[in-house]
Amino acid sequence: MADTNEQARDEAADEAPGPDGPQDAGQFPRIRRITAWQRAERTLWRAPMDRSLGEQLAVLAADADALTDLGQPVDIYGGGVVAELEQRIAEVLGMEAVAFFPTGTMAQQAALRSWAGRSGNPTVALHPLAHPEMYERGALSVVSGLRTVHPTSEPRLPTADEIRDFDEPFGTLMLELPLRDAGFVLPTWEELEAVVAAARERDAVVHFDGARLWECATHFGRELPEITALADSVYVSFYKTLGGISGAALAGSASLIEEARTWRHRYGGQLFQQFPAALSALSGLERELPKLPSYVAHAQVVAEALAEGFAEAGAGWFRVHPDPPHTHQFQVWLPYAPEVLTEASVRLAEETGTALFRMWQPAGAGPPGISCTEVTVTESGLTWTAADVKAALGDFLKLVAEQERLARQE
Repeated sequence: MADTNEQARDEAADEAPGPDGPQDAGQFPRIRRITAWQRAERTLWRAPMDRSLGEQLAVLAADADALTDLGQPVDIYGGGVVAELEQRIAEVLGMEAVAFFPTGTMAQQAALRSWAGRSGNPTVALHPLAHPEMYERGALSVVSGLRTVHPTSEPRLPTADEIRDFDEPFGTLMLELPLRDAGFVLPTWEELEAVVAAARERDAVVHFDGARLWECATHFGRELPEITALADSVYVSFYKTLGGISGAALAGSASLIEEARTWRHRYGGQLFQQFPAALSALSGLERELPKLPSYVAHAQVVAEALAEGFAEAGAGWFRVHPDPPHTHQFQVWLPYAPEVLTEASVRLAEETGTALFRMWQPAGAGPPGISCTEVTVTESGLTWTAADVKAALGDFLKLVAEQERLARQE
C-alpha cells in the first residue's frame, strides 16, 4: 500500500492505486470514466478533476476578481496573494502563523522534522493507516530521519489509555482527522480531548493531520479554532474538501512556522510563483467551507438510504461505514470484484445519466472478494432524496448482476 497513488484516488476517486499510476487503464480507460462522470446529469459529487483544462481556467478566472486585487504584482517566492491566503487561514483556524506549502506531504515533513529537533525525540506516534504510512513511500524515515510507532492498529484513532500506556517514548503524536482509510472516522470531542491530554502527560507534542479538518466541525460540535487549539501544529489541504487546484498550509506558532519555512526551502518547496493554487484555495474557502455542514448532514441521509436500499433489494451482505457518517464522506463495501462494480458504476452513468458510485477497489481489510468505494456528498448531491438514492441503487444492482454473469462466462 505504500506505493499507492493517493492523490489520484483522493481527487478524482477513479484511479486504481499502483506504484506508477492506475493499474486498470486497459480495462477502464480513464477518459471513458471521466466522460461518464462529466456527462452524468445527476451525481452526488462533481470532482474538480472531472473538468477540462479550459473549464478549470474559466472557473479560476470567474472568481479571481472577487477574491483579491488583480492589479497587484504576482507573488514571487511567496508574498502577494500567497501571503493573503496565509493570513486568511490563520484567521480561520485561529492560529498564530501559517505557511503555504505545495503539498501536504511536504508540510507534514517540515512540521514533524521541526518538532523532532525541538523535542529531542525523532519518534512519531501515529496510526498505521495514517497518510505518511500509507502514501508517502516511507518519506518520514528516508527523507527526515524520523521513526514511527503505532499505539493501535484498530480501525480508529488511539484512545487515551493506549497513548498513556504505550510502552515506547515518542516526541510527537500525530492524529489524522478524520482517519480516511478507516472510513473517514473521528473520535468524539471528549475522546479527542482525552487523547491530547494523555499525550501532554508524556510531554509529547500534538500535531493534527487535518487534510480534511474542514469537515470535522459538525461532528465535534465545535468551531475550527476550538479544534485547532488542542494541537501544537495543524496541516490542512486545499484540494481535499475545498476543491482547490493544489497546495496545503501548516499552522502553528510564529517560531515553528519560521523554522518550517526553512525546511520547506530545504525540501524544494520554495516555488517561484503559486498564485493559481492560492487563488483556487481562497475560492474554496469562500465557496465550499460555509456549505460543509449541509454536506455532512445530507451524507447521513444518503448513507441511511443506501443501507435501506440494499436491505430492501435483498442484496445480501453489504456494509455502509461508518453508520452514520462522521463527515460528508463514507465507505460502502460489497462482496464483488472491483472490476465488476466499477463497470456497473460507469455503465449506470452512461446509460441512465446518474452517477451513484465511482471507482471500486479491493477492501483493505476482510476476506478476499470484498470491494470498497468511497462516497462523497457535496452540493450536487443535496437535491437527492432518499427515494432518488434507492432508485439509483436499484439500477446499479441490476447492472452488477449483469456484469457478474458476464464475468462468469469469460
